[in-house]
Amino acid sequence: MKKGMLTRRGFITGVAATAATVTIIPRTAFGANDRLNGACIGCGGKGDGDTMDLFHNGVNIVALCDASDGPLDKKHKQITDEIKKKNPTADPGIKKYKDFRKLFDEMGDKFDVMTVSTPDHTHFPASMAGLLAGKHVFTQKPMTHNIWEARKLAEVAREKKLMTLMGIQGHAHEMDRNLCEWVWAGAIGNVTEVHYWTNRPVWPQGLDRPTKEEAIPPSLDWDLWLNVAPMRPYNGAYCPFKWRGWWDYGAGAMGDIGCHVMDAVFWALDLRFPTSVSAETSDHHEETAPKWSIITYEFPARGKLAPCKILWHDGGKMPPVPKDDPGFKMNPECGAFLYGDKGTLWHDFYCDSARILPEAKHKEAGVGKIPKILPRCKGGHMTEFVTACKTGQPPFGANYEYSAALTEFVLLGNLAVRAGQKIEWDPKAMKVTNCAEANKWVRREPRKGWDQYYKGLADVPPLPNPEVGLPKATAEQAKPN
Repeated sequence: MKKGMLTRRGFITGVAATAATVTIIPRTAFGANDRLNGACIGCGGKGDGDTMDLFHNGVNIVALCDASDGPLDKKHKQITDEIKKKNPTADPGIKKYKDFRKLFDEMGDKFDVMTVSTPDHTHFPASMAGLLAGKHVFTQKPMTHNIWEARKLAEVAREKKLMTLMGIQGHAHEMDRNLCEWVWAGAIGNVTEVHYWTNRPVWPQGLDRPTKEEAIPPSLDWDLWLNVAPMRPYNGAYCPFKWRGWWDYGAGAMGDIGCHVMDAVFWALDLRFPTSVSAETSDHHEETAPKWSIITYEFPARGKLAPCKILWHDGGKMPPVPKDDPGFKMNPECGAFLYGDKGTLWHDFYCDSARILPEAKHKEAGVGKIPKILPRCKGGHMTEFVTACKTGQPPFGANYEYSAALTEFVLLGNLAVRAGQKIEWDPKAMKVTNCAEANKWVRREPRKGWDQYYKGLADVPPLPNPEVGLPKATAEQAKPN
């Protein structure tokens, strides 16, 4: 990232006063052996694992929140049982909430860190509530439902100097960092084209809005589940699980897998701002993502990096097998091909099986001798987050600055899908310049009663800086040859 590319703006005076529901003076300094208190928003699905990951990293869970009683009660019992196995006389005292606003009102001064593992549309209000209350926040991918929200979270976290992380566990893996070093060392030469693929969606898409109103499950508070999204009658087509395909709540296949599988190449190739994004899709529906899409990003030269084309295939659409390894067996679930002028590199979901193709070239490239110039993570990404909260040293890589930039890149693909035409993006103005219609999806107005986290915030937050958190010496070394 070149110096001077990014603008800086002061945080808007009085934002905390308009958006926070309580005034909190958090603990900001911890020792390595201090016990942190945590709250978890979203207890089902991915929230199940994130809550336990935080708990097993030594955080004392004091509050759980979910709009549905089922996952809330199940997770409360699981943690309580684990604590009592170690100490039968212990009183875990874990509070249960369905409304995260009430959680902050009643428990805002009793926890230090939090997780947000909800449907995408709730990521911003819950995470912003945490930042404004002085909490360190872990948010699941994609970081937010739209681009404006991602930039705003990064801005507030930066101004408040809080520890943050987005849930892309592969970023902490050895092979993600190996891939960057291989590319920077020129193992496959100048990378000019990358193909991604995924079997997602594995939920219904290409649908119109249901006309039938169904009974709300007794365990679910539908109003709280919707929160910032527009009110509509309940239907089982929306939740649980199926929400990803509905634009009001999720971001389709791209939102589910894009931040995972595209992370390493985004990092290695400095993929910040495309000149254009276009999409071919199965069909077009106002309410849901299509059954399949092929999205094409065009990137200009970036310093010494050559112009690059990025292609995304979902819904069962697959890229061609590389010509230099015609017998290669593709994993239908997920993967990527990086095409350089000296060879082709393949990786799977989290880069765990990254190889130069064919196998003979992998051996010839001598990748095992390429210097490891990036820091390595001891433990998983949640360990990295908890350690950062205790030490005050930003987690390496996938903090809000990096993750906001990656999320923006991913969500631009959905803008092209929804616009139904090639779009051109002005990152400084944060708008599509050739299709005014697409700009209504860059930011949306929250439902009345849920707008306290949006009031008084700048329309165009500054560009996030993905290099924040990268040690200075490493930042200087980790450049393409």
